[in-house]
Amino acid sequence: MSNEEIENTEAEESTGPQEDLEPEVEITADPAALLEDARNKADEHWNDLLRAKAEMENLRRRQARDLENAHKHALDKFVAELLPIYDSMEFGLNAAKSDDASIETVQEGLEMTMKMFLSSISKFGLEQVNPEGQTFDPELHQAMAMQEVEGVEANQVLTVAQKGYQFNGRLLRPAMVVVSQ
Repeated sequence: MSNEEIENTEAEESTGPQEDLEPEVEITADPAALLEDARNKADEHWNDLLRAKAEMENLRRRQARDLENAHKHALDKFVAELLPIYDSMEFGLNAAKSDDASIETVQEGLEMTMKMFLSSISKFGLEQVNPEGQTFDPELHQAMAMQEVEGVEANQVLTVAQKGYQFNGRLLRPAMVVVSQ
């Protein structure tokens, strides 16, 4: 179909008989009654609007209160997980102060407390980065020094001065390492 044919078809359709799209309203009722009916509907809509505004305000207040409570209590589980570790440290300190304390028992208690601590924080997404013996990764490790060692390939982590940590996959602190040259 050409453009002229399309335009002619549209012109014929637009000049054709028009149907009334709006129904005719018969004004047989009393105008005062119609006005009263319109006022009642307007009052009803106004009341609906006021109720909706009040509901929205209540919802806003409730959400603000819930958010405040979430901020206040966000660390509850984390702190509760750390309390047994503190208790273990306190117990170890008291045991170290006793007359029959030995360095071996204090070391053993300290190692157990450290394991308990790592276990607790790993529940919340904290991972330790201990790259000893691995290939140097500049994304996770920070080289403090380079050392030439025979029999060791280049870019191998020789010693870890300070372990690094990742939280939910994001590096918080790189591991401080000495790397082979």
